[in-house]
Amino acid sequence: MVATIGITFLGTASAQPSSTRNHSSLALRLDGDVWLFDCGEATQHQVQKSNVKMGKIQKIFITHTHGDHIFGLLPILASRLNGAGGMAEGADDPRAQNLVSNMATAEPIEIYGPYGTRAYVRTGLKYTHTHLGSPYVVHELRTAHDPPEDSCTLPLDPAEQPGRDLAAGADGTWRDVFASDALAVSAAPIWHSVPCVGYAVAERPVPGKMVPALYVPHLKRTGTPMSVLRQLQLGERVQLADGTVLEGPARRPGRKVVILGDTYDPSPIAALAEDADLLVHEATNAHLPGIDPDTKATDTYEIVEERAKSRGHSTPQMAGAFAKRIGAKRLVLNHFSARYAGNDDVNEEARNVMVAIRHLAEEQYGDGREVLCARDLMTIDVEPRK
Repeated sequence: MVATIGITFLGTASAQPSSTRNHSSLALRLDGDVWLFDCGEATQHQVQKSNVKMGKIQKIFITHTHGDHIFGLLPILASRLNGAGGMAEGADDPRAQNLVSNMATAEPIEIYGPYGTRAYVRTGLKYTHTHLGSPYVVHELRTAHDPPEDSCTLPLDPAEQPGRDLAAGADGTWRDVFASDALAVSAAPIWHSVPCVGYAVAERPVPGKMVPALYVPHLKRTGTPMSVLRQLQLGERVQLADGTVLEGPARRPGRKVVILGDTYDPSPIAALAEDADLLVHEATNAHLPGIDPDTKATDTYEIVEERAKSRGHSTPQMAGAFAKRIGAKRLVLNHFSARYAGNDDVNEEARNVMVAIRHLAEEQYGDGREVLCARDLMTIDVEPRK
C-alpha cells in the first residue's frame, strides 16, 4: 500500500516555454520516491524550485521523443547520477573506479520510453563527453512497426545496464511494464504526430475498512492477543482457539493515475484508463472569443479543434469528453499553448483565460466533476478511495 500519492507539475507548456510555463514534465510522488513523466528542457531547474528532491528520483517515463518532452533528460541524469564532463577513462581514475563499484551495488535509474529513447540517451552522453557516476537502464516500449534491432549502433555507455525491449500485447498495449507489491504501470499508444504513449499507474487493492468491534469480542472470549487485529486488517483469515474463523475485511480497489502525452485521440488507452482517480490530459489549444485577445475573428470552435487535431493536439472539450468516457473522477488539463500564461494565481487576465478553458472542458465532462488547469509547481494529492 502506498501512503501518499501526489503530483507536482514541473512544466506545463507546449512546444515553446514562456516566462510562466516551463517545458513538459511532472513528478509523481509515491511516499518517498519520485517518478518523472517527461523531461523537457530545464526540468532540473524546476526540480530545484519544487518540493521534489533530486535524490529521490527513481524512474523516468517518456511519452514521446519530441524535444519539449525529452531535452531535459540528459541534464537530469547528469545531476541525479553525479555526472562529470571530460572525465578520464583510465581504469586508475578514482571516479571510474567509483562507477565500477556503483555498477555492481547501486540500483539503476530506470527509464521507460518509445523506440529511440535508448539511442537518444546513449548518443547524447557519448558526444557531450558526459560520464555518469551511477547506473541507468532504458526499457523501450516497442510496437510491431518498430525495427527489431536497437536504434543505436553505439555500444552501451559505461554507466548503462542492458534494458528490456517490451513488446506490445495482442491489444496493442503494454501491461505491467513495471510491477511491485504496491503498484503496477501499464502503457498504451495514443495518437499524436509521432509515436506517443500514455501511462496508467495503478495502486494494488488496499485493505478494507476495519471495524474492530466486529472482532474484539471474539478475541477477548478466546484470549487471543489483540495483535491479531493487524492480520485481519490486511485481509487475512484467522482461526481462533475454539475453531472460530474470522475473515478480515475485503480489499478495496487502489488508486489510479493516468498521465497522457501529446494526443489528438487517446482512445487506445481507454480500457487501461477506465475509472481513473486522476486523468492528466493535454489541452493545447482553445477558442476563447472575447477572452483571449489573440483569438482570430474567423475562428470557430470547430476550426480550432480541426487545427489542433492536424498538429496532433487536443482542445479542452476533447479532454473533457475523454475524461467522461473513461469515468475519471478528476481531470487536470495540461500542456498549454505559450499564449496562455501560467500565472493565473496572481494575474487576473491569465485567470480569466484559464477559467474559460476549464469551463470548456466542464461542458463535456459534466456531472460537477472537478477540472483543474495545471500551472508550474502546482501540487495535487490523490486521496485514498473510500
